[in-house]
Formats: sequence, structure tokens, C-alpha cells
Amino acid sequence: MQYSYTVLYEQLREGGFQVHVPAMPEIVTYGCNREEARLMAEDAIRCVLESAQKAGEPIPEDIEPATERLAITVA
Repeated sequence: MQYSYTVLYEQLREGGFQVHVPAMPEIVTYGCNREEARLMAEDAIRCVLESAQKAGEPIPEDIEPATERLAITVA
């Protein structure tokens, strides 16, 4: 069975990318570059899915996060 999930890449100031999976908040992973971060996310998602299957738990549905840029004025 194949599943698709939205992932968010956050480029870190110190280098590399942190990855969040909105449908699986327990997943936060890292890679030195975007490709490595993607592979780490794929592995983490696979682990969550396999664990859910073994435990007879429901498979999480994807969540497409809403994004918005806020402009804040500081006096």
C-alpha cells in the first residue's frame, strides 16, 4: 500500500534542513541537505506506518497545513 504525506522543510541557519510531518507530529527529523532530509522523513514515516499496522491502529490521514505570512510592527 502506498501513502502520501505533506512534509515541511525548514532550512536551518546553522545548515541543513529540519523536516516536520503535520499528519504525524511525533516526527521531526533532520538532514544535512534537502535530499538527506527527505530520505530521513521517508524512513520516519515508514516506521510510524508500520508501527500503526502492527498495533492495529488507524493510519494517519495527510494534513495539508495552512500557511500565512504575518507582518508585525514593533515600536
